[in-house]
Amino acid sequence: MFHAVEPVLKADCSAGQSGEAIPFETAVTKAIALAKPVRYRETVPLAGALGRVCAVDICSPISLPPCDNSAMDGFAVRTADFEGEGPWTFRVAERVVAGDVRVLENLDPRTALRIFTGAPVPWTFDAVAMQERCERIGDTVTMYERPRRGRHIRFAGEDVCPDSELIRRGKGLSVRDLTLLAAVGIVNVQVLRKIRIGLLSTGTELKEPGQPLEHGQIYNSNQLMLSSSLAACPWAEIVDFGIVPDSLGLLTNVVAHAVASCDALVTTGGVSAGEEDHMVAAVQAHGAALDVLNVAMRPGKPLKVGRIRKTVFAGLPGNPNAALIAFRQIVLPALRRLAGLAEIQPQWFSAVAGFSCKKGRGRTEFVPVRIAGRTETGEPVLEMLERGTPANLMAMALADGIALLPPEAADITTGIPLRYKPLGPSVPSRRL
Repeated sequence: MFHAVEPVLKADCSAGQSGEAIPFETAVTKAIALAKPVRYRETVPLAGALGRVCAVDICSPISLPPCDNSAMDGFAVRTADFEGEGPWTFRVAERVVAGDVRVLENLDPRTALRIFTGAPVPWTFDAVAMQERCERIGDTVTMYERPRRGRHIRFAGEDVCPDSELIRRGKGLSVRDLTLLAAVGIVNVQVLRKIRIGLLSTGTELKEPGQPLEHGQIYNSNQLMLSSSLAACPWAEIVDFGIVPDSLGLLTNVVAHAVASCDALVTTGGVSAGEEDHMVAAVQAHGAALDVLNVAMRPGKPLKVGRIRKTVFAGLPGNPNAALIAFRQIVLPALRRLAGLAEIQPQWFSAVAGFSCKKGRGRTEFVPVRIAGRTETGEPVLEMLERGTPANLMAMALADGIALLPPEAADITTGIPLRYKPLGPSVPSRRL
């Protein structure tokens, strides 16, 4: 239980409520600049490293493959033994299987080796003939085609050379990355520690799902939205501070606990200019410096971003759609940088508007859309579900993704190019 304390407020505590809205791209840049990547490293086994942020550049200790090996079941031969016109018949001198540790040397000329996929190829042999192209009778094999040198051999180091770079620091380790590291014999990997992200919802009207609602109350969906979004981020650890009523004293006290234990604090609600919106005053009571006060975007304009000493603070609007958009487009890239990831920006894809509407010039808008078709070049044609209010949830739940309506446009007309982002996992990739 948190007890109310009388906060000591800074003289300019209302500045965050009346700041001029800054462009969306400027807000993104400012939010990312506030996030200083964590530095503490820890060593974890590969089995526990999926999604963690690699802390160092990793180079290969061996070549891959480690030795020349056969890419086929067949017969290893020396191309110099193929003299004159075929067919050619050789004595089968040895049988070599995958994992054979013998070093075969001084084998007689004009001999072949029965060899299987993955088996090491002795250094004097320079080709493998496919078994389907050979005829074996007893201890001899006859070949009707002259193989070229290097045929069906995977050479040592052709995939990975010793000391070649495998993973760069700042990479979120994928299944493919871990598979590569295991293939070269690496057991453990150095990763950056997980960042601790505090989540807090403010609003006297909020109730947890499952509890009975009284008149004028609503269920808190924002906390689940944020925790579910971050659950897909193995580099993050969530600290849930729950729901705090619209009380300056209570909020100030909870913020003190969050700042003492978290790398970032993400809140929803209480960031507008109403008399019951206390979030800005609560964080400024602890010395918060807010670099983002309002953003020229819809939804999400009241977003606040700054630092409370060493803790990154993001105050999201309380309306669910506004919270979702502001979190995904501005706050999440900052959290990814805080975690030490090199790729931090969300991916966008090119698309075409299948709708028309008017919008305010100078304001970036994000609207829920559904893919209604494809152009001849394969780009999705987008149908806008609705613009509605920042609190409407059904359109966003039905959407395939969101479209960005650029700030310079006052009219969106059918057929113009747009940027489109699927509403799937928030994993950055190639940007437009």
